Amino acid sequence: MPNNNYSPAPTKSNGRKGYASKKGDYQSTDGARKPRHSQRPDRVQREDSRDKDFSNARAKTGKTFQGDKKLDRLEATEVGESFATFQEMNLPERLTQELAKMGAATPFPIQSATIPAAMAGRHVLGRGKTGSGKTIAFGVPLVAFLAQAGNQPRVPLKPRALVLAPTRELAQQIDRTLSQLAKSVGFYTTTIYGGVPQHRQVEALKRGVDIAIATPGRLEDLMAQGKIDLSGLERVVVDEADHMCELGFVEPVNRILEAAGDSQKLLFSATLDSEVAQLVKKFMPSPYVYEVPGEVNESSDIEHRVLVMDPKDRSAIFHRLVQGSGKSIVFVRTKLTAEALSSSLNDAGVPTARLHGDLNQAQRTKNLERFIKGSARVMVATDVAARGIHVDDVKLVIQLDLPEEYKTYLHRAGRTGRAGRSGTVICMVPSGRSRKAEELLKRADREAIYSNVTPGHELLEELAGPIAPPMVMDSIDFGDSRFATVNKNKVRTDLRARHTPNKMGGAKDRRYKSR
Repeated sequence: MPNNNYSPAPTKSNGRKGYASKKGDYQSTDGARKPRHSQRPDRVQREDSRDKDFSNARAKTGKTFQGDKKLDRLEATEVGESFATFQEMNLPERLTQELAKMGAATPFPIQSATIPAAMAGRHVLGRGKTGSGKTIAFGVPLVAFLAQAGNQPRVPLKPRALVLAPTRELAQQIDRTLSQLAKSVGFYTTTIYGGVPQHRQVEALKRGVDIAIATPGRLEDLMAQGKIDLSGLERVVVDEADHMCELGFVEPVNRILEAAGDSQKLLFSATLDSEVAQLVKKFMPSPYVYEVPGEVNESSDIEHRVLVMDPKDRSAIFHRLVQGSGKSIVFVRTKLTAEALSSSLNDAGVPTARLHGDLNQAQRTKNLERFIKGSARVMVATDVAARGIHVDDVKLVIQLDLPEEYKTYLHRAGRTGRAGRSGTVICMVPSGRSRKAEELLKRADREAIYSNVTPGHELLEELAGPIAPPMVMDSIDFGDSRFATVNKNKVRTDLRARHTPNKMGGAKDRRYKSR
């Protein structure tokens, strides 16, 4: 029998108020743009996400980010019957055929447990890290219900199912999977998010869609304009609920779920903490609770490495790590660093894409597609944009700049080791600064292997693999003032030029921060 108990776990006291479980998968996200007070090269400034949804949430809720705070973890128990194949779940044949085409012939544990519960009409609360198969876990029941109900006339502005996602990039990625499943049985999806003109989204809603995939900010805007009606919703999914809370979307999500009435709720999250409990208590009575077994401390398929080096060797060591043929994500702190580093790597023959807050939506989408398809082997990203990186075959996550918060570290680490694959997380640490890495990993409850490395060290080849196409490079421009010299004025000029409107339009040049 399923165990549906859902209650906060006892808090472990560390002698500090508010510190409990060490489990979690959070990302720290920086806030909106502040006035430009200083142009010092070494000044740490906030990243600008330019995400309308994010800005709206903060304006409506007045919530600030929690910082490096640990929350009580809610108890969840592995429950449910195990199914070896999707066919055993009595799904529509065309749907199972499409799953097989997508390479999902065998269900992951979270899919095997939660799909039957959702198909039985239960509210479902599922915990699993990124890459555990959550999109199919909630996508299959949504599509299967539509297929079972038959081809009902689509009502303009009234979708039958809704998926809420915290970011535009994640909404797009969900749609890539969900649209395939829906089309296989004759249904349609649309995406609703900020950062782009709304008219195409409104036109799609007017024609009628079956499933809407939306971010809270833009969705609430359309609700206020009368451009979408949620009264006809039969099922609602909240994906990455922990990150939704972290971004300050608790109140917008509350309002949206209230508008959805008595619809079935499916909530999926990397963590089940006390903020997620607010939503569950209010909208999901007696939920079917499932936690992927063996993921409380993260997948054992992820290896954590701390490479300690002389600062002067940083360029050569990094160069060797990105020379491998596998995909790598490099995390940096600032937009300036992301621009300078990606330019240096491309000039050196390493196909590289970038993600940061100064890129518009079209640029973000294009760069992410290049990385997914493999035309770019390396992605250089800041944390503000990194939530959209859900790529299954990332071999290395290189933390060139250590984050300040353990939640950010866990989020970065979760970009590898997805979908049952192995991966490695590397922290590059200058000599004399290893204590910071030790404290960060301790807070994140992760064990790492520490190694002192120099250029040519055999460990570098072990981590990166054989060298991909040859390239020549004397040094790498890291774009920061701590370990390398960079022509920041040139980089700022390049950034400004990419975004300057056509002079025929009479618009003034926009000013950009050093981050």
